[in-house]
Amino acid sequence: MELRSMTPRFQPSLLRPSLPSFSISIPQKLYPGFIRLKSSRQAFQRQKPMVVSARTVVKEADKKDRLPADIEVTESKEPNSRVILSVKVPPLVCQDCNRRVLEEISKQIKVPGFRPGKKIPDNILINYVGEQHVQQATIESILRRTLPHAMSSVTGKALRDSVRILTNFSEMIEAFSPQDFLSYKVVVDVAPEVKWVIADAYKNLKVVVEIDDEINAERAFEAELRRRHKALGAMKIVTGRGLQIGDVVVVDIFATTINEDDSSGEKIPSSETKGYHLDTEESDNLLPNFLDSIIGIRQGETRTFPLKFPDTWRQENLRGVRAQFTVDCKELFYRDLPALDDSLADKLLPGCCTLNEVKEAVLNRFKEVEQTAREQATDNAILDQLCKMVEVEIPQSLFEEQGRQLYGAKLLELQAQTNLNEEQLASLSSQKAVGEYLEHQRENITSIIKQSLAVAEIFRLENLEYSTEELVKEVENSVAEFKRHKQEYDEERVKEEVQEILEGAKVLEWLRANADIQYVTR
Repeated sequence: MELRSMTPRFQPSLLRPSLPSFSISIPQKLYPGFIRLKSSRQAFQRQKPMVVSARTVVKEADKKDRLPADIEVTESKEPNSRVILSVKVPPLVCQDCNRRVLEEISKQIKVPGFRPGKKIPDNILINYVGEQHVQQATIESILRRTLPHAMSSVTGKALRDSVRILTNFSEMIEAFSPQDFLSYKVVVDVAPEVKWVIADAYKNLKVVVEIDDEINAERAFEAELRRRHKALGAMKIVTGRGLQIGDVVVVDIFATTINEDDSSGEKIPSSETKGYHLDTEESDNLLPNFLDSIIGIRQGETRTFPLKFPDTWRQENLRGVRAQFTVDCKELFYRDLPALDDSLADKLLPGCCTLNEVKEAVLNRFKEVEQTAREQATDNAILDQLCKMVEVEIPQSLFEEQGRQLYGAKLLELQAQTNLNEEQLASLSSQKAVGEYLEHQRENITSIIKQSLAVAEIFRLENLEYSTEELVKEVENSVAEFKRHKQEYDEERVKEEVQEILEGAKVLEWLRANADIQYVTR
């Protein structure tokens, strides 16, 4: 089943600015003013269908460093599940960070006239390395130490790697003084709240599942058995009669439009072909009444007849168009088929000894296909219904990440089919191409996220569980698949994704068991 939902995966992706060699090491996510979107490499890895869960949020803040004074944090809620944190750092914290930075610098550089380990006066050290470099390193230290404290109010809600410092870094450098307060603002996307349009609506789910009329195991089995039987027959030239059902005819087909005054119009290239092998038992893709119009045609004969393209024809520009067809019969064959009995069993299906064995094996295969298709249609109908039952303010970071996952999967599929060169791949993976895809698929991406969040919410509300054995088995299978394709993977991330797959499967299983499901044939 194509579940049509994928887990947004959040990867660190911030660009570290160029700093002097003595700068302290701090997490990349703290640097303001130097932020860019994540590398597209991760976005184009092989995908699996998944369901979003609460694991997409940051569970714990970074390890907090004890501060000499408390910081002030004001929280402001913004649209689309976004929060702005206004942080005010007191002088005591600024001075402590400044002191630590100077101590770190003194350990890493050599100042002429001072022996290693000897205390270097602050003013001399600052003049030697430059005041701006010291300020920059100090502000980075302040951000590294205070941000985990500032994030305390959104711990457990903040989406991974959605944290961005809004305040311009150069502005902080310009306004910084260890004796004054340092203020900065942080924006973070938080896990969106799922609001049910009607309380507990999912518990009374009513779903109408449309099943394609072609999905029928018995008919598919009969067609497959007939196909295999025909493959064992010999093609012989028809003599003394015209075309009849069961024959194979080789024809040249020409077509032109018919004008309103019944005069001949333009050619229809898409409907013209030469040397076309037409099996009269497999004519579902033909224009209605086309086959009836050539029944009885003989080798060397030409027939001309008018037909009208139906309003449901696959080519929109031909819908409702009247056309004049000319068909030249080049060759005409019939199949000389062997008797359908036990002697053909092994040829029809290797390993079988009787015709009944063949029929049972082939029919069972198609019953499995029918059941799978039925389950797919059911799951898709349930997910579509869930999407209509919830209201969610989707964070932009979640939308973009989900969109990149889908675009990446499509790009991988395209690469496998057409073997794109580097220039084509670079063009298709450009920021412009991805952006256009996100905008064009906005409605679809939004629906997928709503479905995923609704599934995760049901898993939580109904206290559903999966076994440790299931988790271990699926993790092992996923890791083996990555290794088989020689792809890098993060085992912890693989485990999280497997958990999300299992959660989705359990929810859909629960919904199928508890929903009022009606099947109709289309």
